[in-house]
Amino acid sequence: MTELPQDNLPVLRVALDVPLYRLFDYEAPEAISPGTLKPGMRLLAPFGKTQKIAYLVSVEATTELSRKQLKPVVRVLDPEPLLSPDDLRLLHWASRYYHHPLGEVFAAAFPAGLRQGKAAVLERPIRYVLTAQGKAIDPAHLQRAPKQKQLLEALQNSPSGLSEEELSVAVENWRPSLKKLTAKDLLKIDEGVIMPDDAMPLVKGNPIECNPEQAAAVHDVCDELGRFGVFLLEGVTGSGKTEVYMQIIQQVLASGEQVLVLLPEITLTPQLENRFRQRFAVNIAVSHSKLTDAQRQTAWLSMQQGTCSILLGTRSALFTPLPRPGLIILDEEHDTSFKQQEGFRFSARDVAVVRGKLLNIPVLLGSATPSLESLYNAQSGRYRLLQLPNRAGNASAPRVRLLDIRNKALHEGISAALLAEIRQTLDKNEQVLLFLNRRGFAPTLICHDCGWVARCVHCDANLVIHFREQKLRCHHCASEKPLVKSCPSCTGSTLTPLGLGTERVEKVLPELFPGKNIIRLDRDTTQRKGALENYLQQINEGHADIILGTQMLAKGHHFPNVTLVAILDTDSGLYSIDFHAAEKLAQMIVQVVGRAGRADKLGTVILQTRHPEHPLLTTLIREGYNGFARQALDERKAAVLPPFSYQALLRVQAMDPFKPKAFLEEVKKLAAVMQRGETQVLGPVAAPMAKRAGLYRYQLLLQDTNRQALQQLLDSLTPAIDSIKKEKNLRWSLDVDPVDLY
Repeated sequence: MTELPQDNLPVLRVALDVPLYRLFDYEAPEAISPGTLKPGMRLLAPFGKTQKIAYLVSVEATTELSRKQLKPVVRVLDPEPLLSPDDLRLLHWASRYYHHPLGEVFAAAFPAGLRQGKAAVLERPIRYVLTAQGKAIDPAHLQRAPKQKQLLEALQNSPSGLSEEELSVAVENWRPSLKKLTAKDLLKIDEGVIMPDDAMPLVKGNPIECNPEQAAAVHDVCDELGRFGVFLLEGVTGSGKTEVYMQIIQQVLASGEQVLVLLPEITLTPQLENRFRQRFAVNIAVSHSKLTDAQRQTAWLSMQQGTCSILLGTRSALFTPLPRPGLIILDEEHDTSFKQQEGFRFSARDVAVVRGKLLNIPVLLGSATPSLESLYNAQSGRYRLLQLPNRAGNASAPRVRLLDIRNKALHEGISAALLAEIRQTLDKNEQVLLFLNRRGFAPTLICHDCGWVARCVHCDANLVIHFREQKLRCHHCASEKPLVKSCPSCTGSTLTPLGLGTERVEKVLPELFPGKNIIRLDRDTTQRKGALENYLQQINEGHADIILGTQMLAKGHHFPNVTLVAILDTDSGLYSIDFHAAEKLAQMIVQVVGRAGRADKLGTVILQTRHPEHPLLTTLIREGYNGFARQALDERKAAVLPPFSYQALLRVQAMDPFKPKAFLEEVKKLAAVMQRGETQVLGPVAAPMAKRAGLYRYQLLLQDTNRQALQQLLDSLTPAIDSIKKEKNLRWSLDVDPVDLY
């Protein structure tokens, strides 16, 4: 029986950031007028012995709790909702579709500071502006101080001044020059109000003249502005997709609307940010995990309050509120980084499409190697396919060939034939890119005497040798120990590294190519702040002869003087138990191939392989990515695998090796009772990596050719799982539309 709370105060139904599939009821504070309470506000609410940030979902007249059980909220944190009704609808949809607690979904939509209850106040950014004297002076007077001259010119081209972020893009190491110009009374700090975009010019750079295919893509998307539609822009690497994005964005900005641009990798953000700041004069916000919490909160609030028109961000920026939405773009839409792999496991690509539909705006997905799901949606008429089949400007597609290395002597993974190609390229003062998607020195340390292998005690994985640090490190749980000098099993001293990592190849390159500048780009060398940007600048300024790196080199980067690209170990992804592996390998190869010959010099690509007749490789060479995709979709259809079916993966982990399987057996029994359709329930089986970070892992796969039938089963199954008795440290998670089976 429901009761009205005391004094007829309204009931506030809220979501809390806890792993519970339910909402919570609280009493409104007496001092607040009920009419001011609206969904999308943050509240401070008592929860057990603590207080938590609560997100107001609805205001109700009744509650199923007794009056004594209903606690009042401590405080209302926001005078107005931070989320719009459209934002709330999106979060409710995401919670239902991914079967994730609504409170955790709400939390994912906010930056850390707002999740912690900080005030939603947009701090006024410091901007540097010219004094009257600085505006009048001719930069030529600073000819003998080129850095000061460059900084003065940048400020003279920006009447509204430049922020510290914008200065970092415009002028490297600008602070010493700024101090000197300030001392000369040529510039000053302006801490005035934020200048809204409508008071600023839209564009400061000139668009590049489009080729016919680019112009057609721009026209087709612009013709649909103001209504929902999904466009798949398939363009070969170097075809000018970014220019297409920018010309469409210019049209959106002219209508006074905002644009959300999502990127898969942090490494792509500085380069794209630089191009956007050179082209657009509007305020641009940036959001990714390498920024501070305060910076990300400022970006979120700048968009939410409408003082910024463009947001460049990674996956987590997807839920940023847009009061004037006009367009959503996902660059490299195929990239698995768009899928959250922990906690709230959403796909930014798929949620972006739903958000576009709710906002009634177009969504543009771009890639040289579209996902099979997106290609299938284009074939089915759900998406509109736009193609850029040719490289922009004078660039030609590179020559690609397979290099058979069977029975060939290798210098730390480099064949004699490849060595000769590298030398010829360097002799022409052109750059070489070597790709190896494995960091560290070697993936295995083995004893030649007894066969002992260095294994992680917490994971079913070998420890990776990091020679420079003299460490053995697990790349799955991050545990490490000193590099051993003798075998712990037989005390022998013939410990041998097996396999290649970027560090091992880097060690031999100076011996093979003395006097050449070598840059290694992987997670180990780019951890320090600004390191990646520094390396990329060196490459583009010609201070690197050989670039060696992992997948962070594979996409988005434009190195005009790279004319030779070599994949040292093409075979590493050819054999896998995961049906996604072939698609990921083909995408990676095509993306790496795309780094060669992007300017007016012809590029060459060499793929070292021990399987030159492998169907995936021969199809890619003969027919390109589209040929591979057609073949892969035919195989998926025959096997009734996504996108011709829909999947959900239930993962369980515990410290006890037997509990996860037993738990999933109970889940399987529940599913058998609940299902009304033909949903397959496969397993339980041990995960491909059965033990990780000290936990034993099992999984259960649910698959159906009917998405609605699968969702209906999950609707019933998910809340029932919590009723199964389980040990305290057992944890389960549900992954709808998994992108890997690990």
